[in-house]
Amino acid sequence: MNSTTRKALKLVIPLLLAAFFGWYTFSKIPVATIIPFFKTANYWWIALGVFFGFLSHLSRAYRWKYLLQPMGYTLRLPNSIMAVFITYLANYGIPRSGEVLRAAVLTNYEDVPFEKSFGTIVAERMADLVVMIGIIGLTLILEFDFIIELLEKAFQLKKLLIGGAISLVILISLFLFIRSSHSKFALRIKTFLNGLIEGVLSIFKMKRKWAFIAHTLFIWGMYVLMFYTTTFALPELSGITIGAVLIAFIAASFTIAATNGGIFVYPLAVMTAFEIFGIPETPGLAFGWIMWSSQTIMIAIFGLLSFIYLPIYNRINPK
Repeated sequence: MNSTTRKALKLVIPLLLAAFFGWYTFSKIPVATIIPFFKTANYWWIALGVFFGFLSHLSRAYRWKYLLQPMGYTLRLPNSIMAVFITYLANYGIPRSGEVLRAAVLTNYEDVPFEKSFGTIVAERMADLVVMIGIIGLTLILEFDFIIELLEKAFQLKKLLIGGAISLVILISLFLFIRSSHSKFALRIKTFLNGLIEGVLSIFKMKRKWAFIAHTLFIWGMYVLMFYTTTFALPELSGITIGAVLIAFIAASFTIAATNGGIFVYPLAVMTAFEIFGIPETPGLAFGWIMWSSQTIMIAIFGLLSFIYLPIYNRINPK
């Protein structure tokens, strides 16, 4: 498969996924049943959720400088903030294209070599991945009995344990093979894993590592808080448990990476997760759309303003 075909698939597949899930969602629950929830929602809670989301983006922009400082670069905060919003907005068009644009902003306006600025973004993503794994682990602990009960209903527990044991044996065997093999495939895997580990550990070698870690925890804390706060906008979600919020948050987060900003898929993931906890489909889907729409509008506004003002700011304030 040549590079042109791969690029085309990366663009087309997320769009097809979004279109399919959009058709599936609205064939199951018409738009007319969702609109009343938008009319009766408490927009003060929605605005508070948007504010928490905005704070997370500001913190991400500020956190970036900690990765650039050891390489001798001083990042101007306005450029960093605008680059972050441009990243999120671009990802609605082509998934993951925003990271490239974000690195390009530093190259054009802060004189940071592209490969170095892009490397810091990869390191950021590794730190975010670690926190996301931590949130998943915390959710498993908080809802352990409930998850086990669900698995028992969906599968026979003995078969599940046998399958888990077989999977573990396969993973260990694969690890031992890769560790001892000198094939090109094994060397690529080892290089990737070593780079992943090195990237995560490099965070602890920074002079301001604890500030970086604090910002990382703050960013994800704001993500969860914006999700939880917005549930208060709908009376139908009153009394929702933190476990339900976390499971829906995790499911929705994965859709953002898989499609163009989670369009159509994000609300469906939220609805499906809430259904597990006995929340009806319609309010669950309505909340998903309210959550996605409010954050998307905020990103669209500040992303467009960033696209417009970025060259103006740097013309007025040259490096």
